[in-house]
Amino acid sequence: MNNIFEKTRIILEMIKFSHTLFALPFAFMGAILSAKGIPSLNKIFWILIAMVGARSAAMFLNRLIDWRIDALNPRTKGRAIPKGLITPAQTVVFIIISFILFFLAAYMLNPLCLMLTPLASAILILYSYTKRFTWASHLILGLALSMAPMGAWIAVAGRFEAPAFVLSFAVMLWLAGFDILYALQDIEFDKRMGLYSIPRFLGIRKSLWVSRLLHFFMAIMLFFLYPLMNLGIFYLIGVALASMLLIYEHSLIKEGDLSKINAAFFNANAYISLSLFTFTFIDVVIMR
Repeated sequence: MNNIFEKTRIILEMIKFSHTLFALPFAFMGAILSAKGIPSLNKIFWILIAMVGARSAAMFLNRLIDWRIDALNPRTKGRAIPKGLITPAQTVVFIIISFILFFLAAYMLNPLCLMLTPLASAILILYSYTKRFTWASHLILGLALSMAPMGAWIAVAGRFEAPAFVLSFAVMLWLAGFDILYALQDIEFDKRMGLYSIPRFLGIRKSLWVSRLLHFFMAIMLFFLYPLMNLGIFYLIGVALASMLLIYEHSLIKEGDLSKINAAFFNANAYISLSLFTFTFIDVVIMR
C-alpha cells in the first residue's frame, strides 16, 4: 500500500498536478462568463475531467519528450524519468490514459468540443518540440493554456464567441510572460544545448521587458472584456488586483538577482488566476 501511495506521489509531482491551480480557475472563469451564471453540474464535471486529462497528457508528453535533455540540466535532472522513478514505457501508458479522459470528456460535452480535440492535442504535442527550433516556444505554451478558457466556453455555449477569444488571448499573454521569466534560469544551459528561448537570444534585461510588455497587454485584454461582457465593479476589482500581483511578481525578479523566480512563478501566478476567477464569480453569479 505504501508503494502505491509513493508511486502516486511521484506521478503527481512529475506532472506538477498542483499547478492545475494556474489553469483551472481560467477554465471555470470562461464557463461562468459563457453561461452568465453557474453552468450545470454535468458541464462542470466534464470540464474538470477535460482539464485534468488535457493537462496531464501535456505534462507527461513534455517529460517524455524532454527526459534526455532534463537529465543533462542540473535544475531538472532530479525529475522522475531521469532518476529512473518512472520509465518511459510507463509514461506512454499515462499519456494514453490522459488522452482517453480528454476525448471522453469532449464527447460528453458537445460535438464542437469533440471536433476540436485533435487540434488541441496537436498543440499540446507541438509545444514540447518548439524549444528545439523557435524562440516562440513561450507563446506556443501560452496558446496551449489559453485552450482552457476557450474550451470551457465552447463546452457551455456550443460555439465560438468573441469574448472567449479576448479572454483566451489574455491567458496566452499571461502564460508566455511568466514562462519567459522561468526560462531565465536556463539561459546558459539553453546556449550549450542549442535550445531556443527568448532569454537565450535577448539576455536577462531585454527578456524582463518583453515579459512586462506581455503582461501589460494581458491586463489591457482583461479590461477590454469589461465593456464587451457588460461586467460590473467586482470584475474590475479582480482585474485591478491581478494587475497589482503582476507588478509584485516583476518586482521580485531583477537582472542581478533571480533567486525569487520560484516565488514569483508559483505563488503570484496562483493568486492571479484565483483572484480573477473569484471576483468574476462574485460579479457574474452573486451580484446579478
